[in-house]
Amino acid sequence: MRIRLDIAYDGTHFRGWAKQPGLRTVQGTIEQALARIVGPSAEQDPGAPSDAGPRLVVAGRTDAGVHATGQVAHVDLDEQQWSRVVTRNGRAAADPASGASGAADPASSLASRIRGVLGQYPDVTVSRTALAPEGFDARFSAVWRRYRYRLADARAGYDPLLRHDTTTIKGSLDEGAMDAAAQTLIGLHDFAAYCKPREEATTIRTLLDYRWVRDATGVLVAEVKADAFCHSMVRALVGACAAVGEGRLEVADLARLRDELTRTSAFKVLAARGLTLTEVGYPADELLAARAEQTRNRRGQDD
Repeated sequence: MRIRLDIAYDGTHFRGWAKQPGLRTVQGTIEQALARIVGPSAEQDPGAPSDAGPRLVVAGRTDAGVHATGQVAHVDLDEQQWSRVVTRNGRAAADPASGASGAADPASSLASRIRGVLGQYPDVTVSRTALAPEGFDARFSAVWRRYRYRLADARAGYDPLLRHDTTTIKGSLDEGAMDAAAQTLIGLHDFAAYCKPREEATTIRTLLDYRWVRDATGVLVAEVKADAFCHSMVRALVGACAAVGEGRLEVADLARLRDELTRTSAFKVLAARGLTLTEVGYPADELLAARAEQTRNRRGQDD
C-alpha cells in the first residue's frame, strides 16, 4: 500500500533530509514516528533496532538548513503494517471521545497520528497523507520542483524574527539587474558551473522559471523552478544574482559562466537558511507511471 505524505519543516536544526547515522534529519525523524505507528515490516530482522520501520522516498533531498512547505514523499506499507493502520483507525472511529478525524479513511488518518507522535510545536510536520494514485513515485513522477529564496539587503534591514528563513547581506542590491540576470539562465542547459558535482550524476537541467522581486517589507524574493536541481544549485544561482545586484558581475556574465561549465569563485554560494522548497509538481494521474519510467531511464540523479 503506497501512501503519499505532504510535509513541511524548519530545516534550521536538521542535518538535511537524508537519514544519516548519529545525526538528526527530517527523514529519520518522520520514519521514527511512522515506526511507532505501523511497526516493522513482516520481513524485518528480529534483531533490528526497535525504531526500524518503513522507508520514505522523497521528491527533493534538501540540504542541511534548507526548509520546506511543500515537500512530498511516499512510503510503502506491507499488509501487516497496513492492517495496523486500519485496526487503529477503527478503534478511533468507535471511540467518540477520541476526536479522531478521517475515521472512514485510514490513509488520511496517518497524518494526525504522525503529528501526535511528533508532539506539540515540532519543527517538522506531516500536513496530509493519502493513498497514492497508481504509478505514483514521489521522486521520479515529479515534473518540476519550485524553491523560494529570501534575501534581505540594507534596504530591507535585519529582522531578528526572520533570521531562520532569510539570509542577510550588506549593502543595497539592484533587484532589476538581478531579475534580468536570472532571465538569461532559463532553459535547458548544463549547470555544472552552478552545482557541486556528484559522481555519475548529470548536471543538465531545465530551468523553467527564475525571477526576483521585492516583497512588501523590502525583502528580495527569488522564485526558482526546474525539472530537478543538482546539489547546491539554487544557492549558487541566487549567489550569482546577488553578485550582479552588488555590481561585482554584469548581467551577461551569468550565462557566460554557465557555459564555461566550471565551478568558479566569481560569486558565493549563499546560506541555506534563506531557501525553502515550496512546491512539487506532478502530471495527471494517468501519466504518473510513464513519467516515473521516463525519469529513471534518463538519469540516476540527486534532485
